[in-house]
Amino acid sequence: MVRPVTTFDTISVEQAGPIATITIRREAALNALSSGVLADLTTAAAELEMADDVRVIVVTGAGKAFVAGADIGEMKTLTPPQAQAFAEMGGNLGHSIETSHKPWIAAVNGFALGGGCELALACDFIYASEKAKFGQPEVKLGVIPGFGGTQRLARRVGVAKAKELCFTGDMIDAAEALRIGLADAVVAPDQLLTTVNALAGRIVANGPLAVAECKRLIHAGQSIPLDAALALEQRSFGLLFASEDQREGMDAFLAKRTAAFKGR
Repeated sequence: MVRPVTTFDTISVEQAGPIATITIRREAALNALSSGVLADLTTAAAELEMADDVRVIVVTGAGKAFVAGADIGEMKTLTPPQAQAFAEMGGNLGHSIETSHKPWIAAVNGFALGGGCELALACDFIYASEKAKFGQPEVKLGVIPGFGGTQRLARRVGVAKAKELCFTGDMIDAAEALRIGLADAVVAPDQLLTTVNALAGRIVANGPLAVAECKRLIHAGQSIPLDAALALEQRSFGLLFASEDQREGMDAFLAKRTAAFKGR
């Protein structure tokens, strides 16, 4: 069903139970990330973050591309301050996805180049079609990734492989993306959304407060010493015992029934 939120020019937002799907719809431009697309995605992300009935968010592209990159036609004449502002716009979107309380899954159905690869990197999972292509080709245009590519890519695939992809601008296929850890799974094109929705379904069956804390702690722990990260985990473990979900989850387990979590 269509979720009754803001009407967007460049994307659609649909909801099936607790799973919301954002589809980027600029097929003629291979879903390139213009400032308009970034604004629509940012607004949708904020609205879905506040929606109590949404627990997982999927992002994909219409047609044969996920996102083929940022909109070069729009970027070509930017001044340095305008270019920085454009990069900050993409960076803020990535930050909102990465720090969302809800899991985000990128369903990469085709080209995920430049800003498209960076959008996927901000998500918690990247599931790819066998036809997907990934890359950071910005150096071929005389610039660099501006939406987090030099940083998130290195954290995901390692420094040396990130340097190779960013220095050469090479495009890799889905099988290579899976091999280096850029993609989490590769499936047949007609099975992509089915597989992604199955993953989302396994997530939404669990306590949403617990899932949110797992995401927050894993993200926070990457940039602080291990002892501090472990202390954060222990504190969160204790705090969750004040939740209705903890009582429901343990009661359900002992009663051998399915838990009905409410996110409280």
